Amino acid sequence: MFASYLIGLREGLEATLVVSILVAFLVKSDRRDRLPLVWAGVAAAVLLSVGFGALLTFTAAQLDSRQHELFDAVASLAATVFVTFMIFWMRSAARRLSGELKAKLSDAIKLGSVAVVVMAFLAVAREGLETALLFFAAAQGATTSAAPLTGILLGLASSVVLGWALYASAVRINLAKFFTWTGLLLILVAAGIFKYGVHDLFEAGVVTVLTSQAFDLSGVLPPDAWYSTLLSGMFNFTAQPTILEMIAWVAYLVPVLTLFLLPARKRTEAPAKTAAPAASS
Repeated sequence: MFASYLIGLREGLEATLVVSILVAFLVKSDRRDRLPLVWAGVAAAVLLSVGFGALLTFTAAQLDSRQHELFDAVASLAATVFVTFMIFWMRSAARRLSGELKAKLSDAIKLGSVAVVVMAFLAVAREGLETALLFFAAAQGATTSAAPLTGILLGLASSVVLGWALYASAVRINLAKFFTWTGLLLILVAAGIFKYGVHDLFEAGVVTVLTSQAFDLSGVLPPDAWYSTLLSGMFNFTAQPTILEMIAWVAYLVPVLTLFLLPARKRTEAPAKTAAPAASS
C-alpha cells in the first residue's frame, strides 16, 4: 500500500504541478476563456491512463500461467526503465519546467483551440501512463488488490490537495528536497520491481541459471511480522531470495543510487560579452 501511495503521490504531484503552471499562466495573462480547453486535455489524459491500466489488467487476466508470468516480467522491467528515466529527468528539468510549459502553451494558443487541448493532454498523459504502468508492476507482488488500489488513490488525492495548496500559496515546500527524497525511495521501489521482474522470468522458464537460494532470513523476518510485510510490499524484499534475484537487485540499486546521489556538476558560464550600445540618431 505504501509503495503504491508513493507512486501516486510522486507521479500525481508532477502532473498537478504541470496543470497548475498551465492554469496560472492563463489566469495571469487574462486568458481564462482557455481554461476549459486545458481541463478537457487533462480529462482526456486521465481517461487514457485509466484505460491503459484496465487494458494491462484485462490482458494479464486472459493469459495462461506461463504467459502471465512473462507478461508481468515485461511490465516490471518496462516500469523499471520508466521510473528510472522519470527520476533523473525530473531532477534535471524541474528548474526549467515552468518556463518551457509556458512557452509551449503560448505557442499552442496562437495555433488554436485544438492545439491547447493537445498540449495539455500530452503534458499530463505521460505522467498518467507512467503511473498506470508503475502501479500495475508494483501491485504484482501484493497478496490482495485492495491495498495497492487504496494506496495509489490516496497518493493521487494527496498530490491534488498538495498541488492546489501550492497553487493557492497556502503552503511552501522545498520541491527540490521533496523530489530528492521521493526519488531515493522510488529507486528502492524500482530495485524491488526489477527484482520481481527477474523472478517472473524465472517463473516463466525464460531464466534457469543462479536459481538456488542466496540466503534465508526467515528467522529474522518472519512472514507474519508487520515489518516483513512492509519490506515485501514496498521494496519486494523477501526473506529467501535466489542468487539471481539478489544480483539483479544489487546491479540496479548500486549504480542508479550512486548516479542519483552524485552532486550536480557546476557549469561555469563564460562571461557574457557586452555589446556596444547602438548609436541613436
